Amino acid sequence: MNYLDRLSRFAAALDIDRLPTMLREQVGWILADTIAAIAGGSAEPELQSLARKLDDAGPATLIGLGRGTSMDVAALVNGTAGTFLEMDEGNRFSRGHPAIHVIPAALALAQRRGADTAAFLSAVVAGYEVGSRIGAAARLRGTMHPHGTWGTIGAAAACARVAGDAHTSMQSAISISASLTTATSKRTMLEGGLVRNTYAGMANRNGLLAYQLACSGFNGERDGVASLMRDIISDHFDAEAVVAGLGDQWHLMQNYFKLHSCCRFNHGTLDAIDQLAARGALPDAEQISAIAVTSYAYAAELDDPAPHNTLGAKFSVPFAVATRIVHGSSGLRSFNQDAVQNPQVRTLAARVSIAEDPEMTRRLPLERPARVIIRLHDGTTVEAEVGANRGDDALPYSRDELRGKFLDLTTRIWPAHHAQALLQATLDLATDNAPLAPWATLLARPARH
Repeated sequence: MNYLDRLSRFAAALDIDRLPTMLREQVGWILADTIAAIAGGSAEPELQSLARKLDDAGPATLIGLGRGTSMDVAALVNGTAGTFLEMDEGNRFSRGHPAIHVIPAALALAQRRGADTAAFLSAVVAGYEVGSRIGAAARLRGTMHPHGTWGTIGAAAACARVAGDAHTSMQSAISISASLTTATSKRTMLEGGLVRNTYAGMANRNGLLAYQLACSGFNGERDGVASLMRDIISDHFDAEAVVAGLGDQWHLMQNYFKLHSCCRFNHGTLDAIDQLAARGALPDAEQISAIAVTSYAYAAELDDPAPHNTLGAKFSVPFAVATRIVHGSSGLRSFNQDAVQNPQVRTLAARVSIAEDPEMTRRLPLERPARVIIRLHDGTTVEAEVGANRGDDALPYSRDELRGKFLDLTTRIWPAHHAQALLQATLDLATDNAPLAPWATLLARPARH
């Protein structure tokens, strides 16, 4: 039995009801975190404009927008919304964001089919594991953005699991989906190209399409996954690593959550600054003459000191450092358009440099290290260094911190009492098999005006 057959059998047979309580609790928090990222992103004007232009009737919910639409539109728009704020969870081993590539497609199909809670949650876990494992077994080319690549395969697996497909149909959907991935450019994130936010949305839509094609009798390559990951978008693919520990070692238990509202590659640097603040050693912006950041290769690419929009700001170490110091926070408001245009932030960002330390790069993926040295006008310096980033399974945020994040994101559009009810309902969905329909009704509430 080859790796793809084993993976397909695993995904087709996955049953949330047979998983241990600890794992189901984790599913609940991943689902809650992703829903919050989608809801928060739905408030962005570009996202709302896109949703209006794609308006279509149907049973699938546009989260935060308070209306139903077709499966395709819901998968695309919700997937796009979830990446707008750079607050969606991720996985350090797959070097990407599995949940936002899976949940919108699984939810849209579950609503269309009237699926029950077990089918929906089983699909979320199956899609997460399939996508993340394939991503971890490959090494994407340096010019690729990970969104919209292996996540498409995870979305297809999730859709096939919602439908309860046999492993042969599951394998067909997975192979077809490998041909429906997107040629995603990393430059879009570095330049603040908002098209980048659609990559996860397209992965959800195309994963759903792969499932529909498989149901219609279409077929793909015999091993489309290996063709894509070994020969086209990646120079390396370890097929055996895809299924190593399958069913015993869970990628979703090795995920990370984000509280800094920006690219994960900034987080080590921001954690170091938080350390300085915690010990009372972080100076005011006016005292600083220069800030030198040393980190791993991916972080060193985020070197634009003057991003022109909020997306570019989220992918800039100099901006992230400057806005954290000026605003005293790395939350949502520190990366909005007012912050981007803040002259004090821009002045300080121009004094921040970022460079790679090859030794730090070699510590990936177990750590994402960073060192920050702040030089003051009087010649003195303060510094801090971190290895593991907060939010990783090695250094997790508390449930109270995740609860606070959920409320911060969802109260952008809903009153606090509704946000609190939705969080509890989401957690109950995962641990108590609560019915899907009442939970979906909470998702469908229009934004307050």
